[in-house]
Amino acid sequence: MKKNKIISFVLSTAILAGVFSFTACGDSSSASGEKGSDTKSSITIAIPNDTTNEARALLLLQDKGYIKLKDGAGITATTLDIKDNPHNIEFKEVEAAQLPNVLKDVDYAVINSNYAIDAKLNPVKDSLAIEGSSSAYGNILAVKEGNENKDTVKALKAALESKDVADFIKEKYDGSVISTVEQPTDGYDESIDYASLSGKSISVAASPTPHAEILAKVKDILAKKDITLKITEFTDYVQPNNVVESGEIDANYFQHKPYLDDFNEQNKTHIVSVASIHVEPLGLYGGKQSSLDAIK
Repeated sequence: MKKNKIISFVLSTAILAGVFSFTACGDSSSASGEKGSDTKSSITIAIPNDTTNEARALLLLQDKGYIKLKDGAGITATTLDIKDNPHNIEFKEVEAAQLPNVLKDVDYAVINSNYAIDAKLNPVKDSLAIEGSSSAYGNILAVKEGNENKDTVKALKAALESKDVADFIKEKYDGSVISTVEQPTDGYDESIDYASLSGKSISVAASPTPHAEILAKVKDILAKKDITLKITEFTDYVQPNNVVESGEIDANYFQHKPYLDDFNEQNKTHIVSVASIHVEPLGLYGGKQSSLDAIK
């Protein structure tokens, strides 16, 4: 009889333990479910990995209210400067030229207009958010320091600042690219003796879109004075500055001044801005869009 009581006690204990075990599992599952309903999966947004364009992307997202940067964080801000990230956004830093290629693999991507246009994205119609046309990010004509006043450079600058180019930008890009030239000219500099430049050539490094397309218009303007414009296209943000610094190419047209200033500081180069020609508003584009309800 004593033996039976012991067996009965052991069985009862095992059953109770099982009940508490299942109850505990049930509570844990319920709590986990409730917690899961309150915590959304992180949203992934791809942004340019170069200093100034990364800052532009973060400032755009701050402007839309999705993050908050530390006080004083400006045009060189990075993800380390994010103070508040209430939507648990995960940032994927990607080379600017590759952003359209990764768009399908992330929820959103902030893309430079030139690369968006190359990828058949219309910055005005397809972007879910777009920055204002700030002159701080005007794309510039740049040369090696000391060459600013060469007649060939002045001729190139005058042609880029022409009304023909401003009209071309307006008609061709319909707001995706905006001219920053306040007083367009006829394309020629009165201080230059164009006859002395007849038969000469000017070389320029440029991104394919829109820079090389704009330069094609400039080429026609210079050709009327028997000056040949040689355009070499690059798809990265490093070589166009390197070839100007080395003297291999006369000028470049692909970047904004904040980027150039940072490049000079980091690489000990000596390249200067000659003129601001256009601005390319940075846009936010939808990929998987698993949340944030297609940002407005």
